Amino acid sequence: MERLNRSERIFKVVSYVLIGAFGIMALYPVIYAFSASVSGKVAYESGKVVLLPINTNFTVYKLLYRDKGFWISYINTLFYTLFGTAWSMLISIAGAYALSKKRLLFRRQLNFLVVFTMWFNAGMIPTYLNYTSMGVANRWGIIVAFGIQAYNIILLRNYFEGVPKEIEEAAKVDGVNEFQLLTQIYVPMSKASIATVTLFYATSRWNGYFWSRLLLTNPMDLPVQVYMRILVENYQSMFDSMPIDLPYAADSYVYAILVCSIIPILLIYPHIQKYFAKGVNMGGVKE
Repeated sequence: MERLNRSERIFKVVSYVLIGAFGIMALYPVIYAFSASVSGKVAYESGKVVLLPINTNFTVYKLLYRDKGFWISYINTLFYTLFGTAWSMLISIAGAYALSKKRLLFRRQLNFLVVFTMWFNAGMIPTYLNYTSMGVANRWGIIVAFGIQAYNIILLRNYFEGVPKEIEEAAKVDGVNEFQLLTQIYVPMSKASIATVTLFYATSRWNGYFWSRLLLTNPMDLPVQVYMRILVENYQSMFDSMPIDLPYAADSYVYAILVCSIIPILLIYPHIQKYFAKGVNMGGVKE
């Protein structure tokens, strides 16, 4: 093993310290949210909860387990995430594949139109009026109307353009059609980019709040983020009518919902993270 010189050792130590510090900063809000959700009322309201829970009790999670409104919104969020991500990936992969082909008619103009949407948009009020007039104020409307993001299409297009043309030509000699070329050649060779874009879409769908709050009028269609926001707006009056000697603080219930809402992302992310380090040359060949 080659020994590192003094400057390289210093750089390595500083890098590890900075990475560790950033990791702690990112992890602390999650730990605090869990600690606040299970800590006693007196300990939380007196400001004693800083990192670890004090006077631990899981009463709020028992209440959350019996909260039908929470489970309906949680299932709605799962629905929006699963079907919304699948719809977004279907459109994005098909669009990126078409835009990556030089033989596509008006390719430059179409690419410009896609990129143009990243620079300019109609604004919030015209967009809202457009969505309401199109009947988007329902669960399927939310899935279809917010199907794609231009940045993700460009990202996938760049990955597809990195696939060697020799492989495509060899596949065409074997008689594959465009659909087979996409599903059997381009998609398997672009797992890193597809996994990354899938996570982008899934995270966006799971955390979707703004347009769901504006467009969805049926309480049975609300995702968990909107349900949590409505609870924050009304929980104080709700808890004021309850007994004063509760073992938990009013905020603990909201923190419990917050903890439950981030669990799926924490479980899925480690399995997809391994694809992030793989670059656009994945599957490439050298001439």
